[in-house]
Amino acid sequence: MNRFLIGQYGHFDYNKFYRDYKTDFYGIEACLFQEEQDITNLVQESHKTDYRIGIHFPLRAGLSNLRDALFLAQDDTIRSDAYSIVEQELVYITSRMKPDYILFHYPKPVLLDNRVDWTSWRFDDRMEFEYESEYPFEEFKQRSDVLFEWLSWKSAEYGFTPVLEFDALNRYIYEQDYLQKKLEQHSDIKLCLDTARLYLQEQIDPHFNALTVLEQYAKYAAAIHLSNMQMVDGSITQSRMPVLPNQHPSDGWAPIEEYLRIIFQENPEVRIMFEHRSEKVTDEQLEQCYRWVERMMEEAHSNH
Repeated sequence: MNRFLIGQYGHFDYNKFYRDYKTDFYGIEACLFQEEQDITNLVQESHKTDYRIGIHFPLRAGLSNLRDALFLAQDDTIRSDAYSIVEQELVYITSRMKPDYILFHYPKPVLLDNRVDWTSWRFDDRMEFEYESEYPFEEFKQRSDVLFEWLSWKSAEYGFTPVLEFDALNRYIYEQDYLQKKLEQHSDIKLCLDTARLYLQEQIDPHFNALTVLEQYAKYAAAIHLSNMQMVDGSITQSRMPVLPNQHPSDGWAPIEEYLRIIFQENPEVRIMFEHRSEKVTDEQLEQCYRWVERMMEEAHSNH
């Protein structure tokens, strides 16, 4: 379990910490903390328990109207503001702690395939997405080139691993090899893959294949955001559930075992961040979740 993390979202929740975190876990991923005291608690407990800290940008709530940095915005002012806010937060974060990684959603704005009905995808603001038809591939490459160079520079300056978490994906990611080449060139920049998001996109986007994306990109991942979701008749009936072996795809659950076998085969050193709502299950089920994932991880190691 030394590659497992739990999440702390909004504040440092001691009840969640005492229940979910185990002594041999790797660390905690923190996001959108409301109060300075929560950040102090996060750091103090890391010294006591010797866990690593990952940051899902931003660490502090209230820095801007949107959570995610719009690094690829077409508007120059919005894009410039995104870089500026991130720079300020990097200064703050590294003044308080030495983060293992800092994670940003990518691409943001999300580039949406015009052929797909995206009403099931949650956006907080219209600024968070653009349609593929309005955002040429060459512009995507140019903006991404700048982002990768900047993140590599900041990674060296502040001493953290930049991690890009896939949001909704369009053809620029899964039909082109541009991003794979970029990740090969910038081996200091890693990915995060979210199992629930991959499953949801496959359910609503007939052109998208989650298994293919995992085969393409799992090798570049530093972390997997792991949870399960259930869809019945096109509607989400359960979300952010801890993964359990009795969640059968025939009942509308994501094929988590299949996902993880590909992930661990491609990348046996990847870390797992349990991005689930652990209060939805019993203590025994939570332990079963951990043991099931650990067993698959160990099997992949023994096969390598």
